[in-house]
Amino acid sequence: MRLTILGSAASYAGPGQACSGALIQSAETSVLLDCGNGALSMLAKVVDPLSLDAVAITHAHVDHFADLYSLQALLRYAPSGPAPALPLYAPPGLLERMGALLSENGRRELAEAFVAEDICARTTIEVGDVRITPYRVDHIEPTFALVVEEISTGRRICYTSDTAPGKAVESAAAGVHLLLAEATLPQRYAGRVPHMTAREAGQLASRGGVERLVLTHVWPTTDREEMAREAAEEFCGPVAVAEELDSFSV
Repeated sequence: MRLTILGSAASYAGPGQACSGALIQSAETSVLLDCGNGALSMLAKVVDPLSLDAVAITHAHVDHFADLYSLQALLRYAPSGPAPALPLYAPPGLLERMGALLSENGRRELAEAFVAEDICARTTIEVGDVRITPYRVDHIEPTFALVVEEISTGRRICYTSDTAPGKAVESAAAGVHLLLAEATLPQRYAGRVPHMTAREAGQLASRGGVERLVLTHVWPTTDREEMAREAAEEFCGPVAVAEELDSFSV
């Protein structure tokens, strides 16, 4: 199984960056986790977006779903004609919220582009040869961390989405092979809002006994080398700070 970072930035993208997005590829399946602003452009550098098998959105903050608008245009106006509707797993009501910005025709085309299904905590989703298990985490309501497992090998990736540290995200991260953890806050802002610092992400990785830690959802002006050092002081395994198009084999 392979993880490719499509967007590493929190809230807004710095030069050459995109907001939240990650591509999971197994032997048979390609799934997009979140689709923030700029993520679709990065995706097109890696695979044909029309080859996706599904999209999963973790929560209804714009930097995690904005490029769904662009993806629906790509699907509805593909070169060979409208593509089949793409499975979209998302928190309840997301498409309705998106449709509030659109005309009646735009809402119809959005509904035609996706087959929307609600994400429910601990209710597994199977797409091809991968299994996705959502876990409720502590951010806005509802927000889900996603654990993606390649069924044939048992290899697992946890994407925390946006979350405060605590028992909820610890349940999702426990024992995974790669932890893609948000690390939005500089340490001086720890605890002010429901996000993690790099140090807290390192503590999460250490408690969970994970093999590798990748930090993402990074404020564009944050010192990434300092982030890596802070996480490594808490976690003894490999640590990376995500950059667009970084790829990791799991």
